Amino acid sequence: MRILVVEDNPELLRYLERGLKEQGFAVDSASDGERALRMAGAGGYDLLILDRMLPGRDGLDVLRRLRADGIGTPAIFLSARSAIDDRIEGLDTGADDYLTKPFSFGELLARIRAIVRRGSEAAPPLLKVADLRLDPATRLVERADRRIDLTAKQFALLHYLMRHAGQVVSRTMLLEHVWDFHFDGGTNVVDVHINRLRNKVDHPFDRPLIHTLRGVGYVLREP
Repeated sequence: MRILVVEDNPELLRYLERGLKEQGFAVDSASDGERALRMAGAGGYDLLILDRMLPGRDGLDVLRRLRADGIGTPAIFLSARSAIDDRIEGLDTGADDYLTKPFSFGELLARIRAIVRRGSEAAPPLLKVADLRLDPATRLVERADRRIDLTAKQFALLHYLMRHAGQVVSRTMLLEHVWDFHFDGGTNVVDVHINRLRNKVDHPFDRPLIHTLRGVGYVLREP
């Protein structure tokens, strides 16, 4: 899951980036409304986390423009403005949720999980390929009714592969959506994580689901 965080407070931005990456999300960031509008308008994000008060173009205007352009990416507002009228204005602009500062990071994660549970074409509530099941809301992974414990990054990698089951995904696609926008494309981190994921998802079972297409990428599909 790839998230764009828009926040002009450097300390809070670093805190959010670190926390979300530790949970296995790919995170890009922007500190002003104009940059946020360009990045979100280019697409490719599963969620926007928007500070309402931004220099120049504020968060309300950013989301209003995105919705007017037909971009329906789910969005959570972060704001120190907690009055009922402010919350109503944010939700009426097109936000899916509104969280007031200061907030608990655990609560933010719960709000993100709630949006995932509601589901969309990009993120169905339950993913299944052959006897492999993944629940994005509970982060439960099972194969042949046996639970598989994954690290946050392994979960994010498997989630992306299962969302695109049957489709070939390149290393570049995985780097952009599972890691982050500026990750070094020359690294072998994808191959390393795929091998570790195979050790948990494929090797204990009779039939492999994760396949390598040399020089192209990977595909997760039924045998």
